[in-house]
Amino acid sequence: MRFNGNRRFNSYVGYFREKYGSRLQKIVVDAGFSCPNRDGSITTGGCTYCNNDAFHPSYSTPDKDILLQIEEGIEFHKKRYRTAEGYLAYFQPYSNTYAGTETLRKRYLEALSHPLVKGIVIGTRPDCIDESKLELLSQISKDHIVVIEYGIESIHDKTLERINRGHTFKDAVDAIEKTALKGLHQGAHFIFGLPGESREDMMAYAGEINRLPLNSVKFHQLQIVTGTKMELEFEQRPQDFVQMSLAEYIDFFVDFLELLRPNLFIERFAGELPPRFVKSNPWGFIRNVELLRLLEKRLQERETFQSRLYNL
Repeated sequence: MRFNGNRRFNSYVGYFREKYGSRLQKIVVDAGFSCPNRDGSITTGGCTYCNNDAFHPSYSTPDKDILLQIEEGIEFHKKRYRTAEGYLAYFQPYSNTYAGTETLRKRYLEALSHPLVKGIVIGTRPDCIDESKLELLSQISKDHIVVIEYGIESIHDKTLERINRGHTFKDAVDAIEKTALKGLHQGAHFIFGLPGESREDMMAYAGEINRLPLNSVKFHQLQIVTGTKMELEFEQRPQDFVQMSLAEYIDFFVDFLELLRPNLFIERFAGELPPRFVKSNPWGFIRNVELLRLLEKRLQERETFQSRLYNL
């Protein structure tokens, strides 16, 4: 079976090319939000694996207004992504629905006022959404691209508690189902390799993901980031972490991909971080484009594809 771009999986980049006729590049925007597991609303300290500085491009800092971040982001990306004909303002750092509805409206519309910005991508938590915020995003989606990206990370509540997420998997299911009722495009983010999870625990994600009304999904391998609580946990209890070589991870993900429903778009299957933030990286510093090449090569070698083992 072949998907968009003649690939063996349903590519998110390919979906955007087919739907909108060109590449749309994300520009990270820091709108100065926080998280309820940082400011004490739920708990403090944030997620144990998280150091947001590791995800910040140099142009994206909350001391700059949103339009300046977008201008500098376009300048930053246009050399690498020369085929991009438009941009998506990616509200990524922290929880980008964690504010009043009118504050959110002001920030989102400011980004959308840039002539080259075609839409917004909102990274947030499932416990930071409600009816008024969904209605706002629904209104904006009538004239612009709107994507909500929920950080879920794991389907297992024991893991979510251990990493200090401050929400349950049921919270995620409820948020995703409410979002689907608004007809909004939504994706989710998961991490493979969180402490206490076996390979079987991770493979169990597939069935739950298939049941959710998601349009797209993004996966990352766990990377131990400097300056996090997980850095200390990894040093003290390395036996609690499933660690895979690059070849093992690619084979694991091929096995996982075979279980996913065919109409789910795969945005990413692994991630990269700036070397200065990575405490432990047994793969070496390999770029996403090379990871993608290796995945496609392995799918071809195994003569398999997304959804090969999917059962309705």
